[in-house]
Amino acid sequence: MLGTYALSAGYYEAFYGQAQKVRTMIREEHAAAFEQFDVLVSPTSPTVAFELGARTENPLAMYAADLLTIPSNLAGLPGLSIPCGLSAGLPVGLQLIGRQFSENLLFRAGHALERALAFDYVPERYR
Repeated sequence: MLGTYALSAGYYEAFYGQAQKVRTMIREEHAAAFEQFDVLVSPTSPTVAFELGARTENPLAMYAADLLTIPSNLAGLPGLSIPCGLSAGLPVGLQLIGRQFSENLLFRAGHALERALAFDYVPERYR
């Protein structure tokens, strides 16, 4: 309801309109990158994994863990995260981003990377 009020109370351009402009810029930046590349690669998260339940008391910290997935989501692009290693015994994610409707390409690239990395995703403590 607060969002509806903000949009109807004269805040449309200040909030929604500005957000749409930023979203358009993000889409254009991704489109420019895809003129040269088929798949974009980045970390999935700005930090390594944290213990299960470690950030449940801090919603902002939980949100910040997804920070690097937001631009491609805003651009309407598919993404795939694969484990690529461990840090302190916890997985590190590698994110693959593709053009719209390129999910099959992402699956193939992710599969090829998983095979090439030969990453054993089962931590020692669970064997």
